[in-house]
Formats: sequence, structure tokens, C-alpha cells
Amino acid sequence: MSNLAEFQKMAEDVKKVKTRPTDQELLDLYGLYKQAVAGDINTDRPGMMDLKGKAKWDAWNSRNGISKDDAMSAYITLAKELISTYGM
Repeated sequence: MSNLAEFQKMAEDVKKVKTRPTDQELLDLYGLYKQAVAGDINTDRPGMMDLKGKAKWDAWNSRNGISKDDAMSAYITLAKELISTYGM
């Protein structure tokens, strides 16, 4: 299975975990996903009233400079860990 195919499968499978992962785990997944799909962040940081938007922006920005392939591999690894931890 190619890295892209495995990435897409893990992106779907991780949505089906029995128990919701922690907020930090979800932010880590989000940051890696956005870096793998879109590359380096290309938007302005949301305003101070948008706490969720700022947290997501920060998670993505923390992955700045990582190649799309490396982000994809890290996402796959994290998704597998979460699936084994929380079950499907």
C-alpha cells in the first residue's frame, strides 16, 4: 500500500475510534493532517475570541517546515497509536 493510500485509510479509520481521543491528540492529528495535505500554513492566525480556531492554527503552525511526506508518515503513526489505544 502506498503512503498516500495508507494515509487516506488512516484518516478515515481514526474517525471510527470507540472513545474520543484527548484534545491534544486531536490537535496533533489535525496539525499533521493539514501539513500533509496543504503544506506550510498559509492563513493568518484567528482573532482572540476564536479559541478553537487559534488552537487548530497553532497545531498546524507547529508543523511548519515538515515535508508533506514526513507529515503523512507521522500522521499514519499517530493514527495507528490512537486506534490501538482507543479501539475501533
